[in-house]
Amino acid sequence: MTTSNAPEQDLQSTRVVIVGGGPGGYEAALVARRLGADVTVVEQAGLGGAAVLTDVVPSKTLIATAEWMTIADRAPELGIQLDGLPLAGAPGEAGGGLGTLVRHKIDLAAVNTRVKALAAAQSADIRGRLDREGVRTVLGHGRLDGPQRVLVTTATGDELTLDTDVVLVATGATPRVLAEAVPDGERILTWTQLYDLQSLPERLIVVGSGVTGAEFAGAYTSLGADVVLVSSRDRVLPGEDADAAELLERVFRSRGMTVMSQSRAAGARRTADGVEVTLADGRVVQGSHVLFAVGSVPTTAGLGLEEAGVRLKPSGHIEVDKVSRTSVRNIYAAGDVTGVLPLASVAATQGRIAMSHALGDAVTPLALRGVSANIFTAPEIATVGLSEAALQAQGTHYTVSMLPLARNPRAKMLGVRDGFIKIFAHPASGTVLGAVLVGPRASESVFPLTLAVTHRMTADQVAEAVTVYPSMSGTIAEVARMLHHRSED
Repeated sequence: MTTSNAPEQDLQSTRVVIVGGGPGGYEAALVARRLGADVTVVEQAGLGGAAVLTDVVPSKTLIATAEWMTIADRAPELGIQLDGLPLAGAPGEAGGGLGTLVRHKIDLAAVNTRVKALAAAQSADIRGRLDREGVRTVLGHGRLDGPQRVLVTTATGDELTLDTDVVLVATGATPRVLAEAVPDGERILTWTQLYDLQSLPERLIVVGSGVTGAEFAGAYTSLGADVVLVSSRDRVLPGEDADAAELLERVFRSRGMTVMSQSRAAGARRTADGVEVTLADGRVVQGSHVLFAVGSVPTTAGLGLEEAGVRLKPSGHIEVDKVSRTSVRNIYAAGDVTGVLPLASVAATQGRIAMSHALGDAVTPLALRGVSANIFTAPEIATVGLSEAALQAQGTHYTVSMLPLARNPRAKMLGVRDGFIKIFAHPASGTVLGAVLVGPRASESVFPLTLAVTHRMTADQVAEAVTVYPSMSGTIAEVARMLHHRSED
């Protein structure tokens, strides 16, 4: 725990201006108000920022819709007849058999209308909460004019000057755009533009096999689109656990997705009725639409950061320490603009830490050890703690235990075949070092292992907790039991 070195001050007269109203910004605003500061949030797009309006909330809403299609695919083997279709494998029915996919018609315009409505509702909820807490909100573009002044150009063109004692920059990031494939919002798309589509793409080319590319490729495959995933690496999700990535790629292919490995996209152009994506080796992939998911760039240009003395990394991200402080004493930064870890949960944590430190409250510096992350594919991939690759790179001794979900009785009941639980532990102490969960709702199941990593629990302590039978979490305890190290005493 640390406290700010700032001199004691009357917090009611402390002015805080937050540039950016995403998770890092609005969570920081709530902390600052709780501590008694006068708080103004400047946001250009709307409260919640890109996370709520164009990124996390809409994408996960779309994926949740696609998940229902994945569940429906399992219906025949569970004995459920849908839309007058014969049961899979019914006597005398040609083409029957377990594993046959049941396809249903998707009204993508209706889906996207709901997606955008939910995002707008979430933004309104955040605005209402800030209003109730006494946070002032200004819609417009904010930029620093030195370390203690923020200039705002409002949506109506007015200019405001906000003098401040503390600044937090939480402006996020935007999709990376290739000069050879400039998005047009119709056929050549970034992930922020997908929600204007009125009909399901006939053939969607997804360029980029990282988290964003994999999530959208999987979702649109489940929705019924013909999807081609173009990956510059030898497998999807190159930065994730190898076992998890290999399983997901196998599932993708089994569902009809075309995965083009070691294929780097060089550009894209519109044709009369679609798009052509040119690969670096000269091959051309044709489709109706193309989604580029090739990373993001921090939103730091035009903010007056360097002029105010804020140090940037070569990547353009703002350099911060463990309490979110920049190179300028009273200027802090949080979220994707810092490049620390592109998760909404981390952005919110950074924002809360920043305000606690700036306003003299006790604060624990940011620790990424216990941060859990999830990839919302089907199956989901959840991780926490150190990965196997990180353990090997550090030369850390570890033991690993892993079981497939297919052996779990609850999984059998639900028709779940794909997934596993894997736990890494220290061979001497038994301390849980990290874990990988692959399966339905892995984002929910990872929590007990997040607690284990955060509080440095041993595998034996995890195993000793009694689980419900039958439950998916039973496999977590079983894997932990496999890591038991018998004492030689």
